[in-house]
Amino acid sequence: MSASVQIGLLLAVATAFVSVVGFLYKHRGAIESPAVNWRRPVWSSLVLFRSRWYTLGIVIAMGSWGLHVGALSLAPISLVQSVIAGGLVFLTVVADRLFGQTVTAREWAGVALAAAGLAFLAATLDGSGSGAHADYEPATLVAYVAACATLGATVAVAANRVEHRGGVLFGASAGMLWAASDVSIKALSGRLDDGAAAVLVHPLAVVVALLSLAGLLVSARSLQIGKAVPVIAVTSIAANTLTIAAGPIVFGDPMPDDALGVSVRVLAFVLVIGAAALTPAPVRAVEAEAAA
Repeated sequence: MSASVQIGLLLAVATAFVSVVGFLYKHRGAIESPAVNWRRPVWSSLVLFRSRWYTLGIVIAMGSWGLHVGALSLAPISLVQSVIAGGLVFLTVVADRLFGQTVTAREWAGVALAAAGLAFLAATLDGSGSGAHADYEPATLVAYVAACATLGATVAVAANRVEHRGGVLFGASAGMLWAASDVSIKALSGRLDDGAAAVLVHPLAVVVALLSLAGLLVSARSLQIGKAVPVIAVTSIAANTLTIAAGPIVFGDPMPDDALGVSVRVLAFVLVIGAAALTPAPVRAVEAEAAA
């Protein structure tokens, strides 16, 4: 594995940590803010910032976004997202100290699954750990990003029409929109040699901005009406699953040549994503405070 890829994966671990902390603070702010009004998206976005907790969460999330961009520019997208997914489980244990929570047997099981998944993943890095893999076919990229964004919008519409589990559906929608944004960021990272000005005026930069902002508003609504634990877990799973899949589909991340290697790689991804689902982000302390 090249040094640049190793640095990228370290940035991915940092991304996971910072994003969870930001999510926790955004949850605190979202539940004390007025309900998101879809007919007034700009007003709804601005009014959320009246909460100091939400503002703090956004500032932290911006730091996480910067780390994520760095990770995507240095390492294959499938590996970056797998580490981030596993990092969500790892951070649950860290939060035992940060948020005064007791780590349950289920959470320890999640950590074990994540560790196993990352170990299997490391065993199949011979081809994919040699570079960033940012090349893509424009038609494939457009089709994939459009499919993720359309699916996210469709799920958001469905969530707005149901009485139960709307929060989880909005969370899934936000994850899909962010996945489309992340795939666009990965594609844009291949243009960094052209200079900052060229990157900022590239059409993909506009796509990233629109999808990120849309996902942010949908995510805020998911945190307002749904329980934080399943909402954050589903958001993470939706985002990571679609972004990991973009690795071989869009950017040509190599898969092992033999059947055993392919099976181990697939098992690694399943274990890491399953671990994130089993042990979602630590928000019980936040929920207890909000209830009080």
